[in-house]
Amino acid sequence: MNLVSIVVPVYNEQDNIEFFYREVLKYMDPLPYQLEIIFVDDGSRDATPLILDRLAREDSRVRALILARNFGHQVALSCGLDHADGNSVITMDGDMQHPPEMLPQLLAKWEEGFEVVQTIRISTEGVSWLKSFTSSLFYRLINVMSNVRVQEGGSDFRLLDKKVVESFRRFNERARFIRGLVSAIGYRQVTMEFIAPKRFAGSSKFSVKKMLHFALDGITAFSKLPLRISFYLGLVFALASFGLLVHVLYIKLLTDEAVPGWATLSASILLLGGLQLLFMGVIGEYVGRIFEEVKQRPLYLIREEFNQCKAKK
Repeated sequence: MNLVSIVVPVYNEQDNIEFFYREVLKYMDPLPYQLEIIFVDDGSRDATPLILDRLAREDSRVRALILARNFGHQVALSCGLDHADGNSVITMDGDMQHPPEMLPQLLAKWEEGFEVVQTIRISTEGVSWLKSFTSSLFYRLINVMSNVRVQEGGSDFRLLDKKVVESFRRFNERARFIRGLVSAIGYRQVTMEFIAPKRFAGSSKFSVKKMLHFALDGITAFSKLPLRISFYLGLVFALASFGLLVHVLYIKLLTDEAVPGWATLSASILLLGGLQLLFMGVIGEYVGRIFEEVKQRPLYLIREEFNQCKAKK
């Protein structure tokens, strides 16, 4: 009998975990699969680890990995994928915005032979138009800048075949954008659309700062275009500056029209100085990511694991 692993990263979700757990069993128990649910606690400061400990003691199918600190959602997902033993692995969030009732549909597509079943979020109930707009803008931007197409509306609610998970584990970069990595891996992929409901309880932990960091990870991980734009714009302004220099020398040496040009000079210095700082920032962002990669530090550290006995295949 095939084993299905469900990987669930959680962070301060004490009000959601038990309801989520019951809903997963509601839709998975009638299916002809063995099951393991792997919760990855990403450094929660509430009672989340205590609840996971109790669930793991009460149900041998539940495993919980407690990370040493908050490493971020994408790293927590990677940790769960590293420890999943299933013939198929489903990743989803534990706040009920990834509907458990879709689990049988994902597995049905897997049984048809698809190795990646990616869900596409059409909309999210209760989300502001600004967040929807910025999300859509991000996907359009990254698809323009990158050779790897990332599906607009893509989420981290997906099914991966075991061989896809094994391929994913070979990607060792620190700055993780899993949606892009899954697209880059290939294999037979199919998409399924859904409308994300409101959170069951609590509020989103995905702040504006985290969203910006996530977007920056996605762009810099899959595109060198910002560096090329910096080069081409630098070339254009270098030529323009050379032309301005020729004009200044002409006025100074061959005419009597030379007047104090403090305004032009100040504007030129401010424009060119600002562009230089901007381009240095872009280059610095890439250099900083190289610095993080070459240190080769562990991607995550596990402080504690509840129920290390793995489900039999």
